[in-house]
Amino acid sequence: MRFSTRRRLHFEARRSVVFRAFAGAVGVILLGTLLTACTTPEPAKELLAPTDAQMKIRSLQTRKFDLKDRTVAMRGVIAALQDLGFIIERANEPLGLVTAARFAEPNYYDVVTVTVIVRPETADQMTIRANAIYNNRPIEDPKVYQNFFAALQRSLFLTNE
Repeated sequence: MRFSTRRRLHFEARRSVVFRAFAGAVGVILLGTLLTACTTPEPAKELLAPTDAQMKIRSLQTRKFDLKDRTVAMRGVIAALQDLGFIIERANEPLGLVTAARFAEPNYYDVVTVTVIVRPETADQMTIRANAIYNNRPIEDPKVYQNFFAALQRSLFLTNE
C-alpha cells in the first residue's frame, strides 16, 4: 500500500511536469503566431512599377495639339467637357488641370469623373492627357478617349475661329 502511494505521487509529479512542458510549448506557439500576425506584409517590389498595360492606356489618354497658348487649350478642354455633359468641378490654369464629373446614363447614380492635364510640350505644341474614371474604376476603353479627343478637336476648331 505504501509503495502504491509513492508510485502514484511519482506518477502525478511526472504528469505535472509533462503538462507544464506541453502548456509552455503551446504558449510559445501562440506567442509566435501573435507576433507574426502583428507584422505588416512586405509590399511587392512591382507595386509601383509601370506595366505595359499602363503605358498602353497612357498612350490612349494622351494627344498632342498644335497650340501655343495654354489658356486657349484649357478653354477648349472646358468647352469640350461641357459639350459632353460634364459639370466642371475645378479648373486651375497655372497647373493646367481641369476636373469634371457627370452622372452616367442610364443609371443616374453612377458617376463618371474626368481629369484633364494640359501642359506645354514645345513652344508650338501642347500635350493634353485625359483620365476618366467610372465609379472609382479607371476607364480603359479606347473609344471613350477617342470620343473625348474628337470633341476637343471640334472645340479647339471653334475656339480658333
